[in-house]
Amino acid sequence: MESPFPTTPDALTTEWLNTALAGSEALADGPITATDWKPIGTGQVGDSARLTLTHEDGASSTLAAKFPAANATSRGTAAMMGLYEKEVRFYAEIAPYLAVRAPKTYFAEVSEDGTAFLLLFEDLGPARGGNQLEGCTIEDAREAVRQAAAFHAPSWRNEALLTKEWIIPREAVNAQVKALYPQAQAVFAERYADVLEPEYMELAEMVAASGKLFATPAEPPQCLVHGDFRLDNMLFDIRGGTEPIGVLDWQTVTVGKAMTDIGYFLGTGIGDDLRRAHEDELLELYLVEMAARGVRLTRADIWDEYRIGALSGLSTAVFSAAFVERTERGDANFLSMMRGACALALEHGSLEALEAQ
Repeated sequence: MESPFPTTPDALTTEWLNTALAGSEALADGPITATDWKPIGTGQVGDSARLTLTHEDGASSTLAAKFPAANATSRGTAAMMGLYEKEVRFYAEIAPYLAVRAPKTYFAEVSEDGTAFLLLFEDLGPARGGNQLEGCTIEDAREAVRQAAAFHAPSWRNEALLTKEWIIPREAVNAQVKALYPQAQAVFAERYADVLEPEYMELAEMVAASGKLFATPAEPPQCLVHGDFRLDNMLFDIRGGTEPIGVLDWQTVTVGKAMTDIGYFLGTGIGDDLRRAHEDELLELYLVEMAARGVRLTRADIWDEYRIGALSGLSTAVFSAAFVERTERGDANFLSMMRGACALALEHGSLEALEAQ
């Protein structure tokens, strides 16, 4: 099926851009007369580029653009899980109601079959990209936790946001993920058996055997959940240092429990040394930020959900390793995610908490 909009950077003509961006501040310097682009980011289910636009008065400006993955395996996985539709509709229908610092969007469309999409949004650069493999400072981790509260709190028990048909987890997709997960674990084990610590691989095998991580929740969702809340999906010191952070890559947005994001981030996102040193501080900061936005929670309220949340980092590493394009950086990323998530999970008895719920 031919897409009604461009799906690669090379297909973005000046004529199409001038029409698509008409009336927006992206054309504040006048019509576009020339374009250039360079790839940015490290996403594996979508490809991103920075567009440099030349305007008729000689001024130049930049936009960020996001397209379907060039790799067919990654693109197929994204379509199966509705990831492209989710990201487009998040920016169009939900982002304006949240306090999170996400990029302003100028064009957001997805094809009817969900296999193609295009996003044009503000360029948050110059900025410092978060790097999963390098970890971060405690200051960066604090900013990320504040941002989690900035989308968790405004959506907390907010039926207008949480009951949108496209964001509610699809039973058919959940069933397919659950059915495919043992296969994914087998691929993960075969690929990384010689490099991953045995106790971590054993935990991964136990989670796969349990199946409880994919059980349909008995309770209504608490809030929006980013679903891939880690450093690679964040920019720091954005817009030349005038703002502290921006949060990107909303294709995994869903509804659920807030601690899915926090357990995921502290486990997979910041490095185990930093997590061990500052875990209590960051959890307390989250509670303070949520309370400041009108949602009062205690440590007891969140503790078991935090423990279980760490396992979402483990399962994401396993499933993604099997069903997206394999790259050298991807291998390093998945191992980093698995090690951090397993370290947290073993320390706090996450599997026991999952089995007990």
